[in-house]
Amino acid sequence: MNNQEAPNQSVPAQATSINNAQAIKHLEQAISSGKHWYIALLEAIGLWTDGEETCNGRRYRYLIDGEAFDWLLLAERLCQAVDDLLPEEEKIALLFHGQPPLKLSNSKFKALIGSTKYRQYLNYFYGVTVEEALVLAVQEEVRKEKRTSGYKKEHNLTDEVYQRIYGATGPELLKGFRREKGYPRLRSISLTELKEFSYWLFKYRLKNCDRARIASDTRKALERLGANGSHRGLAAAELEL
Repeated sequence: MNNQEAPNQSVPAQATSINNAQAIKHLEQAISSGKHWYIALLEAIGLWTDGEETCNGRRYRYLIDGEAFDWLLLAERLCQAVDDLLPEEEKIALLFHGQPPLKLSNSKFKALIGSTKYRQYLNYFYGVTVEEALVLAVQEEVRKEKRTSGYKKEHNLTDEVYQRIYGATGPELLKGFRREKGYPRLRSISLTELKEFSYWLFKYRLKNCDRARIASDTRKALERLGANGSHRGLAAAELEL
């Protein structure tokens, strides 16, 4: 599947809502008054109300399926609004590597963004971040098995990886996802749709796999995230859907 950033569906341009304009204003004023920019950012995230928007021609979907909150995407949007007030290296570390400039407890993070967004954030973590890590972890397993068996050339492992995890090929699963969502069948997939697809795969796996297998796969994905330093300041808490 070709990963492109073109949207799947046309979305009309819209002005920033009053509540979200206030969130941006709060962010700007808080930073200007001396508050640490990361704390001000999390407060602004807590004030934000829209699940999606189109800004400057770009479509942002912060809430997948009404329940999985992509907080780093909203952080990116807010950072763009006050870019000249932010330390460049810290901003890049957060947005591109998931490394916040301050270490906050889970309870502090939850208090700043709000309990509802925090639950939705956990849904995104397990439903998108962990699900993507699971696919990569199994891909590594299959690649090692092939090399051990004497295969020296790299082959397309995608179908075998998806078969092992979900019991169907990638194209079959993508077709089912798009049919369920009413999305057109395109040869490419946007980043927004790819995140939705990962979340759909997560729910598909919960529905079709036994609990022991789900737990084992989740541990495998978490171990891969830990090995690659990719936890992104994530909370060790139970998934809530």
